[in-house]
Amino acid sequence: MNSAFWFPVQYDLRLSTDGPTTTGADGLVLATLIAGNGSHAVFPDDLKQYRFHWVYSPLLLTGKSEGEFNSAISVTGQSPGDFPIAVWVTPADCWLCQPLAKGFTLLHVTEFIVGNLIMVQRDGISSQAKQGSRLARDTTTQASFVLHDPSNYFKSASFLYNWDFGDGTQLVTEDSFVYYNYSTAGTCTVHLKVVAEWKQLKKSPDEKGLVQKTGEFTASLELLDAIQSIQVLGSSETHVMQTLNFSLQITGSPPLALCWLVKSDCIPLEGDECHLVEINGTSCNVSHTFNVPGRYCLSVRAQNAVNRLHQYHPITVGATGIHPAVFALPCVALISVMLGLIVYATFRSTSQPKDLVEVADFDFSPMSDKSTVDSEAEGRCAWVCCRCCPLQAPHGYREIIRETHGLLHPLHKPAKTYMV
Repeated sequence: MNSAFWFPVQYDLRLSTDGPTTTGADGLVLATLIAGNGSHAVFPDDLKQYRFHWVYSPLLLTGKSEGEFNSAISVTGQSPGDFPIAVWVTPADCWLCQPLAKGFTLLHVTEFIVGNLIMVQRDGISSQAKQGSRLARDTTTQASFVLHDPSNYFKSASFLYNWDFGDGTQLVTEDSFVYYNYSTAGTCTVHLKVVAEWKQLKKSPDEKGLVQKTGEFTASLELLDAIQSIQVLGSSETHVMQTLNFSLQITGSPPLALCWLVKSDCIPLEGDECHLVEINGTSCNVSHTFNVPGRYCLSVRAQNAVNRLHQYHPITVGATGIHPAVFALPCVALISVMLGLIVYATFRSTSQPKDLVEVADFDFSPMSDKSTVDSEAEGRCAWVCCRCCPLQAPHGYREIIRETHGLLHPLHKPAKTYMV
C-alpha cells in the first residue's frame, strides 16, 4: 500500500506514566494517538486498525492493553534508574508504511518508597513537601503522608512513621497522619522517615522472607501569623462632598493584600471587584468622598499566605456639608468688632476728664503779664489799705513767693501774702 496515502493528516503521539515507581512495583505507561488538530485519529473506512510498537528493555513487561486510539503497558524494574521507553504507530496491515507518529519517555525507578508529605491547617491551605510553604503559627496543623502505589505493591506491608517537626519535637506513630501546633513564627523544616515491612514467599533458601523499604521526605515551612482581626478607625458620620479618612489596622503577618469597597450594603468581597492594595506592613489608610446622602458600608477583605478575613464599617452621610469654618469666621469677626468698640469706649471715657482739668486749671499766660498785673494789684491794695504806705515789699521777695506758690489749686484761688 502506498505510504503517501496516510500523510494528508498529521498525527501526534502523547505518552504519560504514573511514575516514579519503587523497584519491584509496576509502572504504567500510556500512549494516545491524536490528530494534529487535537481530535482523535481518523482512518479511511477500509483501514481502521493500527499497531503500537513498544521498546522498553531492560524493564520487564507485566501487562499490556489496547484501545481504539491508545495502548498501555505495565513494566517493572529490579534496579533503580531512569529507563527510556519508545513507541511508534503504523497501520496494522501496512508493514512497509512509514510510522504515523512516534513517542519517547523516561520511567523513573527508585529503591525507596514514593509518596507526598502534606501539611494542612483548618482553613484548608496545604503544602506538598515543597520549598516556601506557608502555614500559620499557633494553629493546629495536620501532617500526613500519602503513599504513591498505583499497582498496590505495598498492600501487605505495615508502616512505621518517624516525625521530626524541626523545633525539637519528635514522634513515632503507626498512623500516616499526626496533629501538631507550632507556637513560634519563622522557618521550620519537617522531616519524615517512612519504613514499610512485609513478608514474602521464599523462592529459594537464600532469599529473605522479610522485605523492608524506606523513604525520607522533607517539607520547609514558613510559619506566619494568621489574620485574626481587622480594626477600622474612622468616623461613622459625615456629610455630602466631605472626604472621610479611615485607618485599617490588621493583626496578621505581612505581606497583605487588602481589598476595600464602599457600597450601600455590607457584602463579602470576592474576586477583584474592589480597590486592591498590596502592603508589606499591618496598617493602611484609605479615603472616600460621598456625593449622595444615605447609609453606606465600608467592606474590607484582608488576605495573606495563610488565610483571609472580612470586616465591615457602617457610615451615615448627611444631606448638608457646610464646613465648620463657615460658622467660625463670622463669629471671629463679630468678637473682634465688639472688642474694638469696648477699647474705644474705655479710652474715650478716660481721656475726657483730663482735657477739662487741664484747660480749666492751668494758666498758660506769659510770666511778664502776670508780673505786671500782680504789681498793679499790689499797688492798689497798698494804697487802699494803707492809704499811703511808704514801705513796700522788695521786688526779689515777691519773686520768691511767686516761685514757691503752686500753679494749680483744685479748690480755691491762690492767696498772696504781703508784709507791711
